[in-house]
Amino acid sequence: MVAKRSGVTEPFSRTKIIAGVRRACQGRPVSEDALAKLGQRVEEEIRGRGVAEVPAHEIGLAILGPMRELDEVAYLHFASVYRGFESLADFEAEIAGLRRDRGEPDGGPDEDPDPTRPTADTVS
Repeated sequence: MVAKRSGVTEPFSRTKIIAGVRRACQGRPVSEDALAKLGQRVEEEIRGRGVAEVPAHEIGLAILGPMRELDEVAYLHFASVYRGFESLADFEAEIAGLRRDRGEPDGGPDEDPDPTRPTADTVS
């Protein structure tokens, strides 16, 4: 069972998970098979906890990891709604986290995204 914020409980639904992820993936190159696998993975993770009732918020957290692996743009869309991003800074922080996890520069003000571009020091 899933305990919602309102206090209502409802049965866990893999179909509902897939539908939410599908909305986040709209316009992205993500197959129905990949969505089904993500839904199965989330369900297995939740059921593997061995508890009768899981807060809805924990299901959202369980979706975030597989979404990140599935498609980073769709992940940002899902995370922005799920975590309630309110500003560009929220997106920037999340993107910096994605870059860190990949071992890439975070693109901050001290990072030049194109190190081959001429700078004031190299242009005469």
